[in-house]
Amino acid sequence: MAPAEARCWGWSGGPFARTVTIMTRSRLNPEQIIEPMLALAGCSKQQPIIVTGSRGIEIAFELNRCGYGRAMSSANCGPPAGHYDVALVDWRQRSLRALEATLDWLLEFLDPSGVLVVWIDPQKSADNQELLGLFERRALAIEATTLRAHGCALSARRRRLPPVSKAAAA
Repeated sequence: MAPAEARCWGWSGGPFARTVTIMTRSRLNPEQIIEPMLALAGCSKQQPIIVTGSRGIEIAFELNRCGYGRAMSSANCGPPAGHYDVALVDWRQRSLRALEATLDWLLEFLDPSGVLVVWIDPQKSADNQELLGLFERRALAIEATTLRAHGCALSARRRRLPPVSKAAAA
């Protein structure tokens, strides 16, 4: 949460001499990250999309309003079956460690050829090595990135691993 200042008011209507810090939600609207995320995903309005993260429900609702009728929040998407072509992750104000756990279950919902788009805070982009390692451990190849003043997004797909020969498996 971002700190914001507020003044305490007394009975006489004048301000007290102290300032109180109040924690507020990010002032960034979900709509401000939807367009860059969709551009990275390169998806159509007919493709099934799963949305998760700090404002996943709001983003899914906004996508529905914009004509993406098959966009669902992870809060109401049913059991994992690998049937989503796109996964959008709003990871503002959350740790990379928590993202690791989320990706583990989210990839079960994503089609093997599907695209994953993750939006993170600008200060987290300094942790690039940790983020790259997180994707590498899940055999995800980063395809594209976008950097904005209020954060950055990256898209990734599962790496195509060569088939294991029967002789090598024996």
